[in-house]
Amino acid sequence: MSYIDAFVAAVPTKNKEKYIEHAKLSGVVFREHGALKITEAWGEDVPNGEVTSLPMAVKCGDDETVVFSTVVWPSKEVRDAGWAAVMEDPRMDPENNPMPFDGKRLIYGGFDILLGE
Repeated sequence: MSYIDAFVAAVPTKNKEKYIEHAKLSGVVFREHGALKITEAWGEDVPNGEVTSLPMAVKCGDDETVVFSTVVWPSKEVRDAGWAAVMEDPRMDPENNPMPFDGKRLIYGGFDILLGE
């Protein structure tokens, strides 16, 4: 069964182009290590909530934009091996591919896919 990783982050709006470059390189690395599909989405209509919301979850500032990303894997086993390889890949070293956002506010998790096309 397929497996998916999901990520939500607050990216300084001024860093959009840096984020795109970071995401392009990361996508290549993830695919080389087994990922089937990468999706990167820049927030367009992401409202603040009163109790909870995506912007609140990542403590998004007025000068930041919420991004939502997914990585689809063929299985959890491939995902686990892929992540291990991604973390060892020198292209993902922060000196080579720095995150253009505050990684401490990154929210992520892995999920079994129940329904999908």
